[in-house]
Amino acid sequence: MDEWIEVVLIVPTTVAETAGFVLAELGSAGVTLENRELDTFVAPDPEEMVSETLAVRAYFPQPADSAALLSAIQQRMLELAPAFPGWTPQAPSFTVVRNEDWAEGWKQHFPTTRISRRLVVRPSWEAFTAGPDDVVIEIDPGMAFGTGTHGTTRLCLEAVAAAFESEMPPRRVLDVGTGSGILAIAAAAYGAEEIVACDIDADACAIAFENAILNQVDEKISFTIAPLEELEGSFDLVLANILAEENIRLADALLARLAPGGRLVLSGILIEKEEMVINAFKAYGLGSPEISHNEDWSCLLYRRP
Repeated sequence: MDEWIEVVLIVPTTVAETAGFVLAELGSAGVTLENRELDTFVAPDPEEMVSETLAVRAYFPQPADSAALLSAIQQRMLELAPAFPGWTPQAPSFTVVRNEDWAEGWKQHFPTTRISRRLVVRPSWEAFTAGPDDVVIEIDPGMAFGTGTHGTTRLCLEAVAAAFESEMPPRRVLDVGTGSGILAIAAAAYGAEEIVACDIDADACAIAFENAILNQVDEKISFTIAPLEELEGSFDLVLANILAEENIRLADALLARLAPGGRLVLSGILIEKEEMVINAFKAYGLGSPEISHNEDWSCLLYRRP
């Protein structure tokens, strides 16, 4: 891909983290805050956020209709506004950039990262000697791959690793809001028999498929833009790394796809919204979730009896 669309939003520091997550959901290949190159779903260190506003830059594969993309972004920002009193979203701006103008600059920021005892995320340009039990995912941020360094992504990867390193690893996996595809690819690398990865954005699915090819697991993953409600079958592991409100909205559909004895992993949840999600899922008789935190993010693990 030779050209990308760089979309810029000027937002309060309190909004930047959530805005970046939403841009990733809309198919962004990467997000930067001010001049820091970061992961696809990125949260800056709060101690470093000294200015009142940040420039959130998101990179998208050049769409056929740039105006439609900008309109969709503005609409999502307007939907977020009530959660941040006093903020009136500004219209996003955009420019066209060439691939080499940004992709190469990311490399220094992404070292090889060990997620669990076995799971390792390795940038494609770094050498790594894998141990006999290591499960290694090769990544290339220049190909729109989330590296797993952001809180929500890492929490989900840790949940995937724990599931597959348990005595009863899952056979069928559903990844809702797959984005870059990193969670589905991790499941495939661990040896899941069947994986369905869905996303409402066709461009995101296309990028995820490229990443699956890079890791030689494309034949194990079915990528789809079909709504969650239209999917069939049940899954031993259901992953939903989406915003808190989306987890709640999709609760019925998520539980409809969860097999008896299965694990449901909910992330993309800011800690201050954790209780809201837990309360919404109490009605489903799953019991109390296992809770883990990373930076400002929460991950909930439910187990169906």
